[in-house]
Amino acid sequence: MELTGSVPALTAAYEVIRQPLGEILPRLSTVLAGLVRHRAVAELSTHCAHSPFKTYGDPEIIGRLSTADLTPLLASGTPGRPWQGTLTLAGAERPVFVATSHATPRGAVLLLVRDGDAAPVDESAAALVQALWDVVTSHFDRLAEEAMPGALARSRTAAGTRARVIAELGEAYSAALTGLLGVLRSRTLDDAAARATATDLAVSALVELRAEAERDQEIAEEPAGQAFARLADSLRPLVRYSPVRLELGAPDSTRTVAADVAHTARVIVRAVLMKALEQETVSRVHVGWQLTDDELRVTVRDDGPGTLSHCDLAPGRVKERLDVLDGRLDVDAVPGWGTTVAAAIPLRVSQDPAPDPLIALGERELQVLARLALGHRNRAIAQELHISESTVKFHVAKILTKLGVESRGEAAALFHAVA
Repeated sequence: MELTGSVPALTAAYEVIRQPLGEILPRLSTVLAGLVRHRAVAELSTHCAHSPFKTYGDPEIIGRLSTADLTPLLASGTPGRPWQGTLTLAGAERPVFVATSHATPRGAVLLLVRDGDAAPVDESAAALVQALWDVVTSHFDRLAEEAMPGALARSRTAAGTRARVIAELGEAYSAALTGLLGVLRSRTLDDAAARATATDLAVSALVELRAEAERDQEIAEEPAGQAFARLADSLRPLVRYSPVRLELGAPDSTRTVAADVAHTARVIVRAVLMKALEQETVSRVHVGWQLTDDELRVTVRDDGPGTLSHCDLAPGRVKERLDVLDGRLDVDAVPGWGTTVAAAIPLRVSQDPAPDPLIALGERELQVLARLALGHRNRAIAQELHISESTVKFHVAKILTKLGVESRGEAAALFHAVA
């Protein structure tokens, strides 16, 4: 698309922002190709909880890009002043063009990875790219500020999934570091053997962490046996070079458990095990899961001095996680015999969440309802959405019927209650 002149540029901007969210970056890449020839494009848009980091283009490049590549560019970029130069990306020195915008509260950065023989971008083309990126990020900000309930729900769900994945990675890091410390503290390995063993452990941990990080999204449920196997894999490095013998009791069930239940159970076991390993006289720890009709029961039992209590078990990592799922924790310590920590996590929520009353509405009906909730009359809504007043009346009638309300005021109140 030729962008010389204000009308073509405005048309191009319109063509970009009218796309669905998932198609904006590909369309922007196509529009910018005439200004800045590039092989791949990436964005980091901090407004978006659903997917702040997006890429498009050459799979060889985008498959090796991450938020770590764009975060420094966002932090160092100057809004309104594009930068071009070379960066080490995807394993090679590559020419790039970077535009930063502060149209959203925390900013957004656009990265164009160019061809190796690309000529520098002239000032007029750079200014036009910057202007288009500002328009796109302003559009993002408006969508974030005026998000429909459905979009908000998707963002919350994605943010929750991301939080669980990050927590899982944090636990994996903790387990890897604990394993390394166990090697370095071992009295049975000489220096050379300890270095070789620590290197092998670190490499294995990095491979596992990369596999975890590249997982697109945690599944909603997973088989109990598979969830326990993942736990077992993360526990073995903790005791590999320790005199403590780890006994594992996998659940005798083919049922599936919710991802948040499985994750919480793994967090509890790792936290309790690491606390148990701090006791000098422990020689054996048993870890077991058992599924009943209503709950997952987690047990960690050691043969230590029997002095552990609730206060020793990092309440921020155990009790608070259990509270979220209405779980409970019991600690039975017998001096001289050991400690048994048992947790029970309900497999089902105590009450189904109320369904979203707006789910029955179509996209256009949601647009009409949002403006109706702001107090706009039919004529104003028609002008804003570029439709006729009779069409607005038709949509309002459908909205009242689908929501089971009798007036515009009731519909507006329901929208505000949900949003």
